[in-house]
Formats: sequence, C-alpha cells, structure tokens
Amino acid sequence: MAIEVKIPALGESISEVVIAKWLKKDGDYVKMDEVLCEMETDKATMELNAEQAGLLKIIAPEGATLAIGDIVCSLDTSAVPSAAPAAAPAAAPAPETVQAAATPAASTQNYATGHPSPAAAKILAEKGIEASAVSGSGKDGRITKEDALQAQLAVPKAAATPAAPNAPVSEVSAKGERSQRRERMSQLRKTVARRLVAVKNETAMLTTFNEVNMGPLMELRGRYKEKFKDKYGVNLGFMSFFTRAVCLALQEFPGVNAMIDGDEVVYNDFCDISIAVSAPRGLVVPVVRNAESMGLHEIEAEIGRLAKKARENSLTLDEMTGGTFTITNGGVFGSMMSTPIINAPQSAILGMHNIVERPIALNGEVVIRPIMYIALSYDHRIVDGKESVSFLVRVKEFLEDPARMLLGI
Repeated sequence: MAIEVKIPALGESISEVVIAKWLKKDGDYVKMDEVLCEMETDKATMELNAEQAGLLKIIAPEGATLAIGDIVCSLDTSAVPSAAPAAAPAAAPAPETVQAAATPAASTQNYATGHPSPAAAKILAEKGIEASAVSGSGKDGRITKEDALQAQLAVPKAAATPAAPNAPVSEVSAKGERSQRRERMSQLRKTVARRLVAVKNETAMLTTFNEVNMGPLMELRGRYKEKFKDKYGVNLGFMSFFTRAVCLALQEFPGVNAMIDGDEVVYNDFCDISIAVSAPRGLVVPVVRNAESMGLHEIEAEIGRLAKKARENSLTLDEMTGGTFTITNGGVFGSMMSTPIINAPQSAILGMHNIVERPIALNGEVVIRPIMYIALSYDHRIVDGKESVSFLVRVKEFLEDPARMLLGI
C-alpha cells in the first residue's frame, strides 16, 4: 500500500517551504523515521522524516516550492528491501547472491556515510565541492561543518569561466578574472529582503546616535571575568551588560518596547530580547525570553545556547518568533557606525559597534578612552524623539557606570 507524505504544519506564520535537498534517491527503501529531505522555510532549515518504512517515490523535485499539505513523495509500505540477508546455506552462494546481500548494508549507510550536515552542505555548495570528495569525520562518516571548512581550504582557486564560443570580443581585452555565478535565493534570504523593504516603506523609521565610554565596563569585566567563569561556567561578555541595560531602560520607556497592531499600540510588561546572530544561512534573530528577570550569567548562558544552535541550523521556530526589542552587534565585524533596520513589528532596535580608542573631553581635559558608538533606530509612529533620545542616554548611563545598572538605580 502506498501512502502520501505531505508537508506538515510548521507554525502559524509558515505557509510554504522549498525542497532544499533530497537525502534519499527515488526508488530507495527507507526505514521509519529516516530523514528523506531538507526543507527551507523563511525562518529555518528543517528535515522531513519517513512516517513508515517503504519504497520511496519522489514527487516534488529539489527547488520546488510547496504549500502546507502538499504531497512531497509517497512510500510503498508493502515493498520489502531488495535483498534481505538470509541464513547462510550449506553451499557457497552464487556471486549474484553475495552482491545482492551486500545491498541492504550499503542502503543503511547512504544517509550518514558521506552525507553533509546542513551547515556543511551550504559550504560545499558555495565552493563547488562535491560531497563525494570529502571524508566525513562525524558519526557514521557524516560530513561535518569542520570537514567542509577543511575541504574548502584545500581546494585551489577556481579558474575563470571561459567565454562562450560566439561571445563578442572587446577590442581591448580585460585583464584579470571575469567569471560570474548565479545562486537561487534561499527562502530565508527572500523573506528577509521582503521584510526589510516593507519596514522601510511602512514605518516612520529614524535613528539617533550616542557614544559610550566603555572604560569602566571593560575594567569591571577584566577584574571579574575569571571568577565569573569559574562560578557560572560561562564567559562574561559585553552582550549580557547591554541586554541588562536595555531591559532596565525599557521599563522606564515602555513605548520603545511596544508595537502597533492595527489601530492599537501593544505595550509589553516583559522584555523578550531578540539577539541578531550570524549563521551559515544568513542573519537569524533568536529570542532571549524574559531577559528582565535574568542575571548576567543566565543571559550569557542563554545567548551562548541560542548562538550555538544558530550555527548548527537547529533553531526552532519558537526560538525565533516573538521578541519585543532587538540588539545587533556590527562591531564584531569591525563596523564603526550604522543605522540598523527595525525588526518588525517591533518599534526599535539597538545597534552596537566596534570599540576604538578616541580622544574625548573629560573634566576639561582631552583624554584617550575606548569609545563605542551606539545607534537606536525607532518607529516614530510610536516613539517620540524625546523618548528615543532619553532611552539611549539611559542605556549610556548604565554602561558607563555599571554599578548603577547592577543596583537598578
């Protein structure tokens, strides 16, 4: 009997998926719960498992866009493996029998052995490296992200693509490589692009800036980071201080923590802080829930957990939905200043940047201090200029005098 495998319901906000890669071939015999294919949504990469054991018939090819409930493939549950191992007969088996008996063993290996993880697959695809050329060091021979990175380093720079035979030749030949390549935009990238354009078109977005003397915070962190790690088992970074400062400031300026819903403004008495994280498939924004009730060590541990899952492409939809305010740190890439775009439907986003020693006036003297520029982009439909500037100044005060932040004054 053949059963249809359909796209399952993946969440209220997801209406379609893209078949990114088939991990099984048409005609393969698959076991129950084996991974059939990888699906891309506008939020994450997911795996589709076999509901029952059976013979696979692929209906939707790679790259196909399917709605929830559409048929992906079918499984013939009445089929059996092409050659199940049997008790050895007295006489030696014929060569054909030996070959057939080896088939199921190979079939049980063809998912893990030589198969890249989602993160590894992306790296290999970008560099044009065949998975068959990479030796997997993961469980059962699976190709890990580290394997893909090593393979990437070992591959020499590709030669320029030769021009088409009938292509016109310029009188003056261009020097250097002039190759091009095209890649299909991922569902995540298309969604990000659509939302960013919508935010620019549908919100009254403004950005206000300030500068923070990071000296006191860096001194505090340097003094206690070893003891902090010994006690809590996590590193003491800047993100926990920024998150704590933001939560305290949001409680004083609730409009910055609000959002528009139709003709109403929704004010949140909790702080679900979205933290922008760079992942193999692009920028993702997992959420630290109820950050206002967390200590610095709890914030650090949760950010570390979410960042690790982001790098492994294993974030769940629940971990990426919601959020009342966003923090993004372009400083890790060397950014001095930027105007971050609001993460709709939120009303504001804080941008962190790099820390550079700069001359500033302090007590009538010019001194050198480690300075970070911070930026707050906000929706002027909800947040007034006074409220936005006051919020950013309050964040600055907490960061420049960490004792006030820890004491909540």
